[in-house]
Amino acid sequence: MCSCILKVANFVNKELIINAAPSGVEIALLEDKKLVELHNEKADANFAVGDLYLGKVKKLIPGLNAAFIDVGFEKDAFLHYTDLSPYARSILKFTQQAMNDQNENGFDFAKFQIEPEIVKTGKINEVLNGKPNVLVQILKEPIAAKGPRLSCELSLPGRFVVVTPFNEIVAVSKKIHSSEERKRLHKIVEAIRPKNFGVIVRTAAEGKSTSELHQDLLTLIETWKGIQENLKGAQAPAKILSEQDKTTSILRDLLSEDFNRIVVNDKNIYNDTKSYIQRIAPDKAEIISYYNNGAPLFDHFGITKQVKSSFGKTVNLPSGAYLIIEHTEALHVVDVNSGYKSVSNNQEENALQTNLEAAEEIARQLRLRDIGGIIVIDFIDMKLPDNKRRLQDSMEVFMKTDRAKHAVLPISKFGLMQITRQRMRPEVNITTTELCPSCGGTGKVSATLLLEDEIEKRLHYLITHSHKSLTLHVHPIVYSHLTKGWFNSIAKKWKRKYKISLKVKANTNYHLIEFHFYDHHEEEIKF
Repeated sequence: MCSCILKVANFVNKELIINAAPSGVEIALLEDKKLVELHNEKADANFAVGDLYLGKVKKLIPGLNAAFIDVGFEKDAFLHYTDLSPYARSILKFTQQAMNDQNENGFDFAKFQIEPEIVKTGKINEVLNGKPNVLVQILKEPIAAKGPRLSCELSLPGRFVVVTPFNEIVAVSKKIHSSEERKRLHKIVEAIRPKNFGVIVRTAAEGKSTSELHQDLLTLIETWKGIQENLKGAQAPAKILSEQDKTTSILRDLLSEDFNRIVVNDKNIYNDTKSYIQRIAPDKAEIISYYNNGAPLFDHFGITKQVKSSFGKTVNLPSGAYLIIEHTEALHVVDVNSGYKSVSNNQEENALQTNLEAAEEIARQLRLRDIGGIIVIDFIDMKLPDNKRRLQDSMEVFMKTDRAKHAVLPISKFGLMQITRQRMRPEVNITTTELCPSCGGTGKVSATLLLEDEIEKRLHYLITHSHKSLTLHVHPIVYSHLTKGWFNSIAKKWKRKYKISLKVKANTNYHLIEFHFYDHHEEEIKF
């Protein structure tokens, strides 16, 4: 396997750069100084994945076996029968009990009687008949014209475990490969798990002590008690629990041994993040630092430049090869084009190396733009089956760091690779081109003669208002046009015609048809 694949498995230097602004918080994840994830948390963000709402069933659609639920969004949210959870009847019963609970300390959830599971092939109107209030969790954020997608399979994620109320199941992450470690963790969690709570042990729990797991579990149980409290007297629709802000949730999901720096430019976020890290990983507390040296944070770490170079339709690769990324309503298409550099005289070898380089960048682009759904990649044609297999293996390795659920399909006989990737949030789409200040995006500017007329009109206006000594600042090309010819230049003609002192200066910061007049004090004259 080529060296570019092997480096994925080696130590990766991870940095989290958190940029706070009035409009919200931008979070950039860097791996070996390369931008791989970009998250934007708006100040007024609502309906984030993981949020819990008390919703009101508005409409049952038997044909879709689904319901539309009012959770306070402008469009009703969508709940399909398959997302109801086997314990849907228990959730409905719990919601009503919690809303009507009069006990100051809340009712004891350990004594709650779990209802029988619903059948997988049932009908939604059999479960949600009467259009009751129901506790739901945001499964997908609102995308385009669609409202949020909901689930009744409630889960509360922690650092090491995920709590799933209304069941008694204990599961251990399959990414923990040691059977002995899996048995150890299963045994610990079974011993500390409260009644009526299922627990999923996360990969990060590997090697952790009973006390660490227990503390994480207790924190989540307290969160559940807070949910019970918030449901008391609540009127649907209402938010019952907000998922932690993205900074904290990213730290919760990503913080690992190879995380070596977190930089924040906001004092409040810095303090919150530091206290969170001290709580979940005290040995990592020193990696967070506060940034306040004046220059924009993302500019200082080269993130702005990476964003501009990574989000366009064309993405250039070091070898000279490039990707064309196109989006349609149904799918995303990536076209790989060969570059000007060749690693050998062998066409097949050149195609393989370009494809491997492109595969690594495509895996990064999917994470960075958070592209979901079906992705079709048109790699450069290769003839040898071994090379096609190697490319697929490489793509799977490059995609391993992607937290979204995904599947990589073998290259088809037409040379196309298909990837499916789960999408929970709207795709990150950043405009990397800027509107031309001269033409306003039309591709056309005023004729030079008309610009002359416009400048002379302004000049005449100023003369009538007692300005006799003026300096005109223009773009260098316009400067050349106005001053061409020592005696018969346009500027000289104006001086003789209006009997004034007029200087013309070139300013490289101006766009083509921009001009400004200054008086004899070198102060700009506003019109």
